[in-house]
Amino acid sequence: MLLKRKHLIPVLLTPFLMASACTSSTIETTTEATDMAEGDHKTITLLHTNDMHGSYMPFRTTVDNATAQTGDAGRDTLITFVKEAEIGGFAYLSAAVKKVRQEKGAENVLLLDGGDTFSDDQLGSLTRGEAMIRLMNSVEYDLMALGNHDFDYGLERTRELAEIANFPMRAANIIDEKTQQPIFGEPFVLFEKQGVKIAILTLGYRNTPKTGNPDNVKGLRFSTGQEVAQQYVPKLREQVDVVVVLSHEGTAVDEKMAREVDGIDLIIGAHSHDIIEPRRKIGQTYVVQAMSDAAVLGDTELVISGNKLVDVKDHYHWLWHDEWQPDPEVQALVDELRKPHLAKLQEKVVESLDVIGRQYKSESPFDKLVGNLLLEGYKGDVAIMPGVGYGISFKPGPVTSEEVYKLLPHPSKIVTLQMTGKQLRQTLEQAAKNLKPDNKLDAVGGLIQTTGIAYQMDLTKPVGQRISNMQIGNTPVSDAASFKVVTHNGLLTGLHNFDEIGKGQNINKTEKPLTEFIIEKLKEKKTVTMPENMGELKIVRE
Repeated sequence: MLLKRKHLIPVLLTPFLMASACTSSTIETTTEATDMAEGDHKTITLLHTNDMHGSYMPFRTTVDNATAQTGDAGRDTLITFVKEAEIGGFAYLSAAVKKVRQEKGAENVLLLDGGDTFSDDQLGSLTRGEAMIRLMNSVEYDLMALGNHDFDYGLERTRELAEIANFPMRAANIIDEKTQQPIFGEPFVLFEKQGVKIAILTLGYRNTPKTGNPDNVKGLRFSTGQEVAQQYVPKLREQVDVVVVLSHEGTAVDEKMAREVDGIDLIIGAHSHDIIEPRRKIGQTYVVQAMSDAAVLGDTELVISGNKLVDVKDHYHWLWHDEWQPDPEVQALVDELRKPHLAKLQEKVVESLDVIGRQYKSESPFDKLVGNLLLEGYKGDVAIMPGVGYGISFKPGPVTSEEVYKLLPHPSKIVTLQMTGKQLRQTLEQAAKNLKPDNKLDAVGGLIQTTGIAYQMDLTKPVGQRISNMQIGNTPVSDAASFKVVTHNGLLTGLHNFDEIGKGQNINKTEKPLTEFIIEKLKEKKTVTMPENMGELKIVRE
């Protein structure tokens, strides 16, 4: 029978997903166990998290835009919470992990993380990732795949964190150019549970150099996870009973890999912040994922008979505070880690009168707010921010420094420059290509976020012909006209394939950190509301 989605409401939006979900020969979404004699099986549990983005603290949900990728109609799968309540936090995650280990036997359980784990938070920045690693050590993780944001503090810092961690961090498709070997050791880890041999192959994100500062990953080479899986999986099949891929490639690519790479029993996904409930079955491969921000603990049971995988059962432990009590030992560690930085973290910045969140593939209220402040402060025509998929929404009430840093965690500095109308058009065309590329492997980043420019994006049209009706100040934008653009230095490096921005003229690299500027301006405002200029963009989708 189909599992009821008790906590989120996913709605399939694209024809591809709808067709797949309705074709049982291609994707099976039920969770009925395979018939077998009672007692003629073993059960091994894989607990899993992904895309925590430094979220060790609880947060309050909304029924629409609670996190960067909930309530976003531009995503392939619309996900919304069904209630407003406190959820998540590492102390609650630890309580859930301990309960499962107690019920199922710790010797029968593995705890895995899919990456994008220790940055994108103010405490993460202040400790350069160590806070999350210490928390993960306390919960006794067994393995982590390296996501694109796990290099935000630079490769050497990632190496240092790998030494601090009591668990391996791996990625088969990230090659150290000095050694010509996968980063940090073997690209897979072998486990044996109840006499069953399990190989877990780890995959990072193929486009990592395009999602942050490319200097952070100098000396590394990134390839597509599927290519690497095709290399390793046949060899692993000869050695083990069950092959699991722990992937930071995103659901669309994971499903492609499930179709095209024989021999994978289970893919535990990350990067796309999806909740795959119930688990999907594509051919002989099961696919699961547990959303993001440490709000959910994935619980995937491998049902083994004759040392062969015969079924996968999925459970999701929603860390609602009215259903769980925090682990006091981990809560004490959280308090200890926060204590030296408490004044900074809890400093009040502004009062929000509305829910102001980030959207990843649609026009984003928070990024519009940032754009308005940049245009006001630097007298620009257009503000541009990258489309990023992390962050927790402002809620009505006081907004603290750490809540701002949750949405603007990186040390980017403000830049002004001149761009022509033609360059702006090409930039927006690249944004459309990122949202709907000809090849899903080319997808990188979300919708570029703009302020001050109105336009239409038609994703039903061919690549390069999707942008029309561009206006700045109610005046149509001509190719030859020049405009003052305010952005940050990350977008000068070709982030998300936006090469035209770095080709602008009169580039002025200020020394002003973006987050510091926004906090100053928010303090001056005292209160903020939903930006009045939402709706500058109209998107025509399938």
